Amino acid sequence: MGSGLFYNVAADKNSGSDMSKMSLKSLVLLPLVAVIAVPSLAARKDKAAAKAPPCEQCAAWNADQEPFKIWGNTYYVGVKGLSSVLVTSDWGHVLLDGGLPESAPKIAANIEKLGFKLTDVKAILSSHVHVDHAGGIAELQRRSGAKVYQRRPSDQVLRTGKPDPADPQFARARPIPPVENVWVVHDEELLGLGPTRFTVVATPGHTPGGTTWAWESCEGAQCVKMVYADSLNAVSAEGFRFTASTSYPNVLQDLEQSFKRVESLPCDVIVSVHPEQSDFFPRMAKRVDGKPDSIKDPEGCKRYVAAARERLAQRVASEKQGS
Repeated sequence: MGSGLFYNVAADKNSGSDMSKMSLKSLVLLPLVAVIAVPSLAARKDKAAAKAPPCEQCAAWNADQEPFKIWGNTYYVGVKGLSSVLVTSDWGHVLLDGGLPESAPKIAANIEKLGFKLTDVKAILSSHVHVDHAGGIAELQRRSGAKVYQRRPSDQVLRTGKPDPADPQFARARPIPPVENVWVVHDEELLGLGPTRFTVVATPGHTPGGTTWAWESCEGAQCVKMVYADSLNAVSAEGFRFTASTSYPNVLQDLEQSFKRVESLPCDVIVSVHPEQSDFFPRMAKRVDGKPDSIKDPEGCKRYVAAARERLAQRVASEKQGS
């Protein structure tokens, strides 16, 4: 396994690594070493061992799920109700999301079960920073030495483990094990490892820093445009009003902009962060080796957005009626 190449820029680690100093067109390939030296590894292990309190859905979400190939170099390695996707290459691998804290060992085992090494994971891409998607990142990073990528302001949630006060679910949000070596990315930037290029798609609303990731996965000349879609649901803690929020005043505008971004993406296969929200497993059950049309669903992203837009309309109507 080579050292790997990842789109990156040199930045001051003390202030938080930031990729914003270079535009999409001017990003430069820099080597990403196989093992990243991190000063406080023992402290990181202690932090990563922290467990969030139990939740009603967590046991069902964290049920075992056999890993499988989606297409080309893209694999599902998550648990039953929380997606995690591995994209492989000879230069190293990229992991999207880490599930709950208790999902981390299952994701690690699924990666190994497919014949890959967790230590070859060079980057972890985060969708949003709720405990059910980012809770396992610290442990997976500790085991792999990977860098972690997220947009502002959610990078600070990863670093501190503390929920964002602007998050619609802040009043009931649970802390996550803090993550080190977090790199900031911005909308429309490219991250590349080996032949694969990941596009950063800003999709705030569910959380202020929500991020969708898009890339292409190929088997020979047969390529599939993949979208790892962040949650677009208007879900909140009690007392939060999407129509009159002082903590997140632009939440409605952010959600609508996110709807437009996701529904306009080139999208053959959508993997939503909760797989059932895009009928992911039923679609994958129809997969036929060597036949990309068996899994392609060009309207999948549009349906995903339509359902979220309808849920938001119902929520807004309910708030206006005073319920």
